[in-house]
Amino acid sequence: MAYPEMLVAPMRQQLESVGFTSLMNTNEVETALSKKEGTQLLVFNSVCGCAAGTARPGVLASLAGEGKKPAELLTVFAGQEAEAVAKAREFTLPYPPSSPSIALFKDGNLVHFIERHNIEGRSAEMIAGSLKAAYEEFC
Repeated sequence: MAYPEMLVAPMRQQLESVGFTSLMNTNEVETALSKKEGTQLLVFNSVCGCAAGTARPGVLASLAGEGKKPAELLTVFAGQEAEAVAKAREFTLPYPPSSPSIALFKDGNLVHFIERHNIEGRSAEMIAGSLKAAYEEFC
């Protein structure tokens, strides 16, 4: 059962307000992640505390200021658009399902992935640092 939209809307908006596109169905996921050129950041958003406390703030901090950044910002919401999330997870294999999690793609290939167990217990600054290093290497 999906979470009520009024519960997830502010969490979704936190990413959309800085340029993320929410992928709401399998067609949108397939179209977005099948691109073979450029860089894309995909955030598997979630209602959990580590998403609110460190994952989303870390992602936002990674995109602030100067430096290289992904060309496209995408998100799916775990526990909300189940089919879209399942399709997006096909693109992050061999990693097991993990929410929240953060994936960076370059030219259609997964090049950096932060799983939930790498988010829990870490600060937003640590997550931002990991992402910024990946942006510098791949973007």
